[in-house]
Amino acid sequence: MAFDPASIQKALRHLRRRDAVMRTVISAVGPFTLAPDRDRFRMLVRSIISQQISGKAARSIRMRLENLVSPARMTPERLADLSFEELRAVGLSSQKASYLHDLSAKVTAGDVRLNRTGRMSDDEVIAELTQVKGIGVWTAQMFLMFSLGRLDVFPHDDLGIKMALKNLYGLPELPDKATSHRIATPWRPYATIASWYCWRSHEVEEFKPPKKATLLK
Repeated sequence: MAFDPASIQKALRHLRRRDAVMRTVISAVGPFTLAPDRDRFRMLVRSIISQQISGKAARSIRMRLENLVSPARMTPERLADLSFEELRAVGLSSQKASYLHDLSAKVTAGDVRLNRTGRMSDDEVIAELTQVKGIGVWTAQMFLMFSLGRLDVFPHDDLGIKMALKNLYGLPELPDKATSHRIATPWRPYATIASWYCWRSHEVEEFKPPKKATLLK
């Protein structure tokens, strides 16, 4: 299954029926609008760039990198042609520059078979991608969700997901793995859709936690 209209409508009916909190979130956020990025290599490049930096900083680096390879596409061969110094010049850390070179090398050599990931199970995709330096389970899960359009991925370690669960479900602290999966159990087999709504809930005013009052001295 993937993000086709029939599957999405089935997922939304399931989530509304099984989880009252998610029903409220879906109503407030509106239609599911995520469209998978079918350029698998570019998706991984973007994921590596985005690790542990703000969205604004990641977008700036991505834009500079894409301008550097332009007018060519972002391919393993084109990225491998860029020197370490060129990658550093667009704002990448030394570590991330080495990750991108390792990704390019492994894809070019056939060690990572991006063209076959669509036919692999989720666990097989994670095993395939985590061969690359700098790609862990979280990055592989983002690939499953945002490139392959898999419907039942739950990235419980994602900070945005944890914060949303804490806020939406009235938890006293960020949830641990067991608590996160307990909350997500009713979402199955559409955890990707619910996770997307968790991320989007941060943008909805009614779900933002109240600001703490400033004490007057």
